Amino acid sequence: MSERIKIADELHRKGYSCAQAVAVACADFVDVPKEILFRAAEGFGGGMGTGDGVCGALTGGLLVAGLRNSTGNLSNPKSKASTMKISKAMLTSFRDKSGAIICRELKGVDTGKMICSCPDCIKHGVEVVEAQFG
Repeated sequence: MSERIKIADELHRKGYSCAQAVAVACADFVDVPKEILFRAAEGFGGGMGTGDGVCGALTGGLLVAGLRNSTGNLSNPKSKASTMKISKAMLTSFRDKSGAIICRELKGVDTGKMICSCPDCIKHGVEVVEAQFG
C-alpha cells in the first residue's frame, strides 16, 4: 500500500470526503496548496453531493489530473485533448478496479448490495492517479 493511500485513508477517517481525501493525498503531484485542493474538491464528495454523480474518489483524482496536465494557457488552450485522454484512462481503470463509477451504484443504494466501499474507492482513486503520474 502506497504512502498516499495511507494518507488518503487517514484523511477520510478525519472527515474529509472521498474527493478531498484523494485530492489532498495526491497534492505532491501538483503545485497547489492542500487547502485549495480541499476546497476545490468539496462539492465532488458523495457522488457530487447527490449520490447520483461520479464517485468523489475518482473526481478528486481527475481534479489532480487536470491541474497536473493542463497548460493553464487561457488565451491558447491546447491541453484539453491530452487531459481528456488521461481522464478516460483513469475512469476506465477506476471502473475496472471498483466495478462502477457512480456513487449510488458503488454503495448499492438501489440494489442493497455494495460493490465497493468508500475506503476501497479512495484506494482505487489514489491508485489511478499514481498510475498516471507516479
